[in-house]
Amino acid sequence: MPESGVSRAQHIRTTDTAPQGAPLPGKATAAARRTGLLVTLVLGGLTALPPLSMDMYLPALPAVTDSLHAPAATVQLTLTACLTGMALGQVVVGPMSDRWGRRRPLLLGMAVYVLATALCIFAPSAGLLIAFRLIQGLAGAAGIVIARAVVRDMYDGVAMARFFSTLMLISGVAPVIAPVIGGQVLRLTDWRGIFGVLTVVGLLLTFVVWKWLGETLPPAERHTGGVRDALRTMRGLLADRAFTGYMIAGSLAFAALFAYVSASPFVIQEIYGASPQTFSLLFGINSVGLITVGQINGKLLVGRVSLDKALTCGLVVIVAAATALLLMTSGVFGDVGLVPVAAGLFVLMSAMGLAMPNTNAQALMRTKHAAGSASALLGTSQFLIGAIASPLVGIAGEETAVPMAVVQLVCAAGALVCFLGLCRPWRQPSAI
Repeated sequence: MPESGVSRAQHIRTTDTAPQGAPLPGKATAAARRTGLLVTLVLGGLTALPPLSMDMYLPALPAVTDSLHAPAATVQLTLTACLTGMALGQVVVGPMSDRWGRRRPLLLGMAVYVLATALCIFAPSAGLLIAFRLIQGLAGAAGIVIARAVVRDMYDGVAMARFFSTLMLISGVAPVIAPVIGGQVLRLTDWRGIFGVLTVVGLLLTFVVWKWLGETLPPAERHTGGVRDALRTMRGLLADRAFTGYMIAGSLAFAALFAYVSASPFVIQEIYGASPQTFSLLFGINSVGLITVGQINGKLLVGRVSLDKALTCGLVVIVAAATALLLMTSGVFGDVGLVPVAAGLFVLMSAMGLAMPNTNAQALMRTKHAAGSASALLGTSQFLIGAIASPLVGIAGEETAVPMAVVQLVCAAGALVCFLGLCRPWRQPSAI
């Protein structure tokens, strides 16, 4: 196979570690920049696929309930099924990528993702749509887990933390544009057309991966063991208290975010009477907040402030925002209307830009020997806890937003407690 973007990046990376003050030759510098941009775009696309699959579909949730004659709680299970699939798929794909390399499992997963997404177009019932979404999630897990593993293959320390923040910029574009696209597709066709668009996106991304994403895990660094060795590796990772703390804290923060993702279509549109287009606009604004804070983290804070301090700040703000949302939605301040609730959601979402990249970076910093398995554990934990949180937000029906706020507050407070109790940041080295 011809040498491709990431393969060249591994070679060029050696020049990036040259002593300070020793400039790269002009051609090498230009090649490094082009390769770095290409790698960033490819990995960003893989990271963006899950939120794209979720968020394009959000404005259509009320329409799906009418079309398939199913209650809202059942239709929300289509989100839960996709999340569960993404969680379980990572457990399989992560160790596979440690054994067979990153490229082959990724291409297989992308092919199955395209097929499952196409089947969603023709789902005649909520039950079959849930089944197809489960398969879609299982296959889509390959992009999530392998993208993180590739970052760990290529970067370390401050560079890895900054790259995760850059990925957040690219993947954050997906939540911004996805509901907008979904809302506009609904103007032209029904919810099935959204899965048609996702099928085309999956095909294009599969081609990009096949054409430009090379192998980043050399054969000499692959694990040759079977399932038993993979489980032993994961057990060893979980025995690291700090790794487990970062994993659980990041997963609970993700669950607070997904409580918003799952409930917001009904909260914004059904309770507060906004149109699908208004919902899409508010969702996009919140995503811009997340992107902006993520870039502040990567460009300004990383290297100047320890990741643990930035993470603590993010978790504290999320807890405060969730507390305010609970007070507003429970009627403590009376009928506050859409604007204050939207402002609280904006603050909560923006603070995720400090929580998510820093938990991933700190956890993967400890796992160079098994990046695929570590990435699988991180992703599986995030999506399983998110899948549990998703149906809970609708447990009291479609007329109240209190369950959403309760789930967000419980998850955010749990994330902060796990981080402080297990990671003990005051005892960790403050290298970055």
